[in-house]
Amino acid sequence: MKKLSVTQLDVRDKRVFVRVDYNVPLDRGGGRAEVADDRRIVASIPTLRSILDRGGSVIAASHLGRPKGKPDPASSLRPVSSRLSKLIERPVLFADDCVGAQAESMAQALRPGEILLLENLRFHKEEEADDPGFARALASLADLYVNDAFGSAHRPHASVHGMARLFSRPAAGLLMEKEIDSLGRLLVDPARPFLVVVGGAKVSDKLDLMDHLITRCDTLLIGGAMAFTFLRALGHEVGASLVELAKEEAAREVMTMAAVKGVSLLLPEDHMESRAGSGERGRPTAGPSVSPGYMGLDIGAKTVAAFTREIGKARTILWNGPMGKFEEPAFSAGTEAIARAIASSKGFTVVGGGDSAAAVKKFDLESSFSHISTGGGASLEFLSGMTLPGVAMLTDVTL
Repeated sequence: MKKLSVTQLDVRDKRVFVRVDYNVPLDRGGGRAEVADDRRIVASIPTLRSILDRGGSVIAASHLGRPKGKPDPASSLRPVSSRLSKLIERPVLFADDCVGAQAESMAQALRPGEILLLENLRFHKEEEADDPGFARALASLADLYVNDAFGSAHRPHASVHGMARLFSRPAAGLLMEKEIDSLGRLLVDPARPFLVVVGGAKVSDKLDLMDHLITRCDTLLIGGAMAFTFLRALGHEVGASLVELAKEEAAREVMTMAAVKGVSLLLPEDHMESRAGSGERGRPTAGPSVSPGYMGLDIGAKTVAAFTREIGKARTILWNGPMGKFEEPAFSAGTEAIARAIASSKGFTVVGGGDSAAAVKKFDLESSFSHISTGGGASLEFLSGMTLPGVAMLTDVTL
């Protein structure tokens, strides 16, 4: 899959609408809202600079939070404009709405090298409804369209889907381009052995991913709370651990498919368990079963050793989902060990976003992976073989 890149657009003297992902956390302490984590803003800078440095002007647009289709000061992007200005080292104009007379006049007045940030797209219910009229109003602001918000690419919203079809050559931003290339590399001829590490809370969240990748990978490692549904399906005692009873049969089907396809599937050999709701530090189990009344909250030392051996053999690795309740120090050792093992790999390593990306940040390993996806749900759907509206609308390029 190859899409037209922003670098291939002639942007000189053009107003370029750039859909970015500035859905960032805000710190409201001290009576003034400020950006608490600017990683998503930083990630957009290369695309914006590519346009501005080549004589174009930028109209940046994003959502922030869930304002339910109406203006909400708590979800204003105004604090983001201040941080963006510092990061890009030039003034950033701000429009109090994303459509209407003010936005139109400010967009029309933009000169080459200038950037305008629009107010929260979701202050209008028409955004999430992919309303054609709203899409036309947004499109009227610009000459060209670029989507650099991979994290929103799975949502058929007006700024992602509807307005893109109103431009003859909608293009991918540099971040979008990297996401498509890096995640696509996992699906098309990955270097082998190709290993997938899946964790997190629910089997239901990862079934599509496992179904799609089990025909492509060589090894599948399953940890986190979702592993207990698999273990119970094999007849192990899981105590009070989180289990999706309705997904036991689906878990059996995954294990059967792995056997049919010759994929090595490893489940936890041991755990760190704690009495449900006790807040105890936890104790190691002797094997894959969990004591009655206890919850498995992390993988144990035997599992870490077994998983680490497999990781060491791989040339391509995808990691999606933590190995336990890593937010609590007492149960973070398993996730940290797996993160460090993957970070030490000489192969192509991808973190699938969401909680896994948060764990990588917590353990200060962000620079040690080939790619860390900025899209939680989007990366999951992409790797599950689903069509993302925001990607599908971009112009295809023949190689």
